[in-house]
Amino acid sequence: MHALVTGAAGFIGSHLTEALAAAGARVRAIDAFTDSYDPAVKRANAAQAGVPVVAADLAVADLDGLLDGVDVVFHLAGQPGVRPSWSSGFSRYLDANVLATQRVLEAVREREGVRIVYASSSSVYGQAPRYPTSEDDLPAPHSPYGVTKLAGEHLCGLYAANHGVDTVALRYFSVYGPRQRPDMGLHRFCEAALDDKPLPLYGTGEQVRDVTYVGDVVAATMAAATAPLPPAAVLNVAGGGAVSVNVLLDLIADLVGRDLRIERLPEQPGDVAATGGTTDRARDLLGWRPRTDLAEGLAAQLAWHQAQRSC
Repeated sequence: MHALVTGAAGFIGSHLTEALAAAGARVRAIDAFTDSYDPAVKRANAAQAGVPVVAADLAVADLDGLLDGVDVVFHLAGQPGVRPSWSSGFSRYLDANVLATQRVLEAVREREGVRIVYASSSSVYGQAPRYPTSEDDLPAPHSPYGVTKLAGEHLCGLYAANHGVDTVALRYFSVYGPRQRPDMGLHRFCEAALDDKPLPLYGTGEQVRDVTYVGDVVAATMAAATAPLPPAAVLNVAGGGAVSVNVLLDLIADLVGRDLRIERLPEQPGDVAATGGTTDRARDLLGWRPRTDLAEGLAAQLAWHQAQRSC
């Protein structure tokens, strides 16, 4: 396999790049190193992945040279996060999540035999009417971020239908683990717990999340590169069990060995009450299922946070 990984210095992208290289794939890695969070963190991710990362912004870069010889594109690049996607921040999401995806698809449509594995999000479901949610349920995003991720899915589908581009979209559910982005909930929870500082909690904590360990997400993503799939396939990649934020906090408290101090904050626009996805389609088409126990995964993430403090 000769793979191009976009967003290769990010949380999931760096793990994917590392796993591909370990599996013997030829990997070309690119990242825009934007300031959505500290670029130094991304460069540290890239160093841990062990593959040189080229700095390139997909919204403006010349993609032809980047695609030479590639047979699969893992398109993980994008502007993450629900809360910053409102108001004036939306323009960044349009460029990074919609325009960049369209440019990748446009470049690939001139090349035969290239598959695009597109990293979508459970945010496309919004406030779903039932849980667990299946890929056949109607998406209804609850945030501008979710709108842009769904737009990327639609672009994959129309390039598949009109130009025969081989695409698969993976809807990732609440990914956690080592190298998690600093703005994400579990990252902030772990840092606050280790520092014995007030832990910011938006809402009541009864929100339910289908958390998915990053190693399991990487396994599904790699499987999607080569599995025989129908055109424009869409698959949930979920942890296989949903838990409340309060339960997650209790588990972290057990791991650090002390009660947590909670700072109660108002619920934020765009946050949903629950996420939860069926994984039957991923099991049947990819031969994949989540394998990492929640307590085991949280312990691995917390150990990573502790290791960062000794660097």
